[in-house]
Amino acid sequence: MKKCEIFSKLKAPCTEIVLRIDGRNFHRISEELKLEKPYDKSLANALAKAGISLCKEFATRFIYIFSDEFNVLLGHVPFAGRIEKLDSVFASFVSSSVTINLIKEGKEIKKPISFDCRVIPLPKNLIHKYFIDRQKEAWRNCLNSYAYWTLRKEMDKKKASKKLKGMKGAEIHDLLFERGINISKVPTWHRRGFAIYKKSITVEGYNPVLNKKVKSKRKKIFIDWDLPKFNKNFFKRFFDDK
Repeated sequence: MKKCEIFSKLKAPCTEIVLRIDGRNFHRISEELKLEKPYDKSLANALAKAGISLCKEFATRFIYIFSDEFNVLLGHVPFAGRIEKLDSVFASFVSSSVTINLIKEGKEIKKPISFDCRVIPLPKNLIHKYFIDRQKEAWRNCLNSYAYWTLRKEMDKKKASKKLKGMKGAEIHDLLFERGINISKVPTWHRRGFAIYKKSITVEGYNPVLNKKVKSKRKKIFIDWDLPKFNKNFFKRFFDDK
């Protein structure tokens, strides 16, 4: 029956690869878990820890997270680039990891949590543009989420959705400001998302051969909760070793 496995040899091209791993039905899940609106730190912690696990398990260069979405820039592409493997393994790995981490955060999981995964091949010169685009989406998500849940204090979900329909960003900004919320002052990770990547640090040790203290560089996994606005220069560091 091998001949029926028509997608088994489909491989990612020889380019940079980003995996977008997206939560399924997280609106329902957030209700069931009684997550804080519009942002819940326990969920963010669970996603961040899943990102750290990804970084340890696979050769990732950079992982960008907002809402229930992971954007994973790979270094070495595993499974010989097989699309079936990349999609299935990364989606299942994140699903399992987020579930475990939410339980550790004290959440009672009653139904399976699942993520899907898509493979996005990109030329190196478009990597920064991809992540800039996703960060803009994080900002739109932040603006709309704050507006919706602020209005829900005044009206039901149908009326809140109707009021926001067609509103421009500046109008939503004013709506929030009138209600005492300066959206530019909310936590950075709400507005811009957060990231997991490795940073070079200097460590001091002892060299018994030389009989003296020595310093060396090490890579340490870092959660960046205070991201800047992405630009081309920000991503150069992730290709310094290529």
